[in-house]
Amino acid sequence: MSGRPALTWRSALQKRRYSRGMELVEERLTAVATAYPGALGEACRATLAAGGKRVRPLLTLLCARRDAALSEPVLRGATAIELLHMATLVHDDVLDRAELRRGRPTIAHAYGVETAVSAGNYLLARAFQELVGAGDPAAVDVLSATAVGLSEGEVLQRDDAHRVTVTQAEYELRCERKTADLFAAACRLGAMLSGAAEQAAALSEYGRLIGLAFQVFDDILDCSGDEASTGKRLGADVRDGTVTLPLIFALEVHPELATLLSSKVQSAADVVTVLRTVAGSGALARARGVALGYIEGARRVLAACPDFVERDLLVEVAAQVVDRYS
Repeated sequence: MSGRPALTWRSALQKRRYSRGMELVEERLTAVATAYPGALGEACRATLAAGGKRVRPLLTLLCARRDAALSEPVLRGATAIELLHMATLVHDDVLDRAELRRGRPTIAHAYGVETAVSAGNYLLARAFQELVGAGDPAAVDVLSATAVGLSEGEVLQRDDAHRVTVTQAEYELRCERKTADLFAAACRLGAMLSGAAEQAAALSEYGRLIGLAFQVFDDILDCSGDEASTGKRLGADVRDGTVTLPLIFALEVHPELATLLSSKVQSAADVVTVLRTVAGSGALARARGVALGYIEGARRVLAACPDFVERDLLVEVAAQVVDRYS
């Protein structure tokens, strides 16, 4: 998906509803990013200006009841989800020492590590401030648990660095904490804050499954994507020692890769060797099959949901997760 998902609108009214909803979310994000002066404010505005697909807040809106207006609590939930996502991206780039994000210099690279950490902390705090205003303590609990899970995922990734014995189950748990839980929370909040709490668990499971697929596809791209399209250097996971699903599958075919992947010092030639070996091992196609299985599971979950949520549009979002990597 380049840019935001291009959905097939069933009516002009439906298009206005969600287009306006996303505009209102963007206005709230802009208000947060422009509220603080100095270098910290500049860093926040740069994070916002880097754009992004805004898939998570869109999911919050689509999982709200479509037979009622998009309420302020729902808009607050959508904004809070994206603020939390933005905060984690800034912090992740600090930890990964990344220089590029979406084809632009990262906040850490452009403004320094101290400013980046402060900007991430500010965005995190404002996410909770935004959601508290929705007046639903249970929603705040959801966001809190998600933030804790994101931290746990980061710890798991650090602990697993260069460990070539990582299993598929361990990888999936890490992906749940690092990525899928945020998708799940986005969907759950949309249901909860619109009075559809009875559907929150099912929609959360839909979000978890497409979040897992999103991460697997992203890890595939790290091995085979086009840097101009991804905005990131190819092979970043190899250099960082992050053992992803394509690498797990490639190790089964080429156990000799363990020597290179377990090394904390790798040359550019080593990275190229790993990527070429992965590409020739069948691991990318196998990982893609796993991701497609998650997408199919998400479709099955949606089929059992009542029609007062935007099932057709949510199916399209799932399909576009696949299209991005095809």
